[in-house]
Amino acid sequence: MISVRDLRIEYGRGRRRTLAVDGLSLEVGDGELVSVIGPSGCGKTSLLLAIDGLIKPSGGRILVLGEEVKGVRKDVAFITQDAGLLPWKTVRQNAELALRLHGFPREGVREILRALGLAGFENRYPSELSEGMRRRVGIARALALRPKVFLMDEPMANLDTLTRERIQEIILELWHMYRFTGVLVTHDIEEAVFLGQRIVILSPRPAKVVEVLDNPGMGEPGYRRSPEFYEVVIRAREILGSPEGR
Repeated sequence: MISVRDLRIEYGRGRRRTLAVDGLSLEVGDGELVSVIGPSGCGKTSLLLAIDGLIKPSGGRILVLGEEVKGVRKDVAFITQDAGLLPWKTVRQNAELALRLHGFPREGVREILRALGLAGFENRYPSELSEGMRRRVGIARALALRPKVFLMDEPMANLDTLTRERIQEIILELWHMYRFTGVLVTHDIEEAVFLGQRIVILSPRPAKVVEVLDNPGMGEPGYRRSPEFYEVVIRAREILGSPEGR
């Protein structure tokens, strides 16, 4: 579904040149949910921007559904920690925004809002919602397009623990429902293990893949409280703390 081959991303020129990603390769299968973690500023967001077609790589190739990425695709959704809601539009209108822009029918939005726990809030404005609810509206807007690929850049950042865990559980439930292909970038190791069938660990900038951890228990009931969960968390922390991961 997603194939990243020898990706290289540079910003600036001359003395201002910054190499963000260098020789990164990654494969994400159809319907697979993968987490990406690494040191702060290592190039995780740059990787997502390139997959989404928002920036052009300096080298390498990115394929989505077997097609080379040459710009933003309608079947790829990108969610950031800033939900980017329009304050003058209601929850429902914000959720329908992408559909309106693309001229798509607005069927199914009510179902998505219900799945995200937003039923009864359709006519509220962003200022009337908690931060966690605003993040859920951003997820609803992305899901409304029925994307085949879901890119998530720290969508739960700066939320309190209980709200963060609830949204993690909602994302997992939605993945079970829709089986989209997903890539989640996060700084939170436990979040990466809870939501990733595989955990891709990147090096400090310029980003390369240090190791990929299989996570076969992901999605199982009670996994967050199981010994297997903490074994993967500890292993990921060890790798991030090693010379290659620092």
